[in-house]
Amino acid sequence: MRYGGTLTKRMVGGFNAGANALRSSPRFGRLVGKYLTVVTYTGRRSGRTFSTPVAYKRAGDTVKIGVALPDAKNWWRNFTGDGGPISLELEGTERTGLAVAHRDDKDRVTLTVRLNG
Repeated sequence: MRYGGTLTKRMVGGFNAGANALRSSPRFGRLVGKYLTVVTYTGRRSGRTFSTPVAYKRAGDTVKIGVALPDAKNWWRNFTGDGGPISLELEGTERTGLAVAHRDDKDRVTLTVRLNG
């Protein structure tokens, strides 16, 4: 299956817009915010700043982000090797940390974010 075409990009854009709308909703924002956040990072090659909504799980100062369909996405590759800086909006507050991407033996990709103090 080939990803990255115009239809796929429009679908992803629509999903992201919907996720952001839910997060900022007065009615559902607090509930959705427990499971969805927006990550902001700088591209390693482009130097541009990007933001995208993602699902997450938090345990203390560690945040885990599973990357669905990782071969169809590039953003997580900014965090391979030693990882890289990232910011997340958690409970209405911008938090920064170091994110490291890991691909397991079943080709699942998880970003582990260690939040800064």
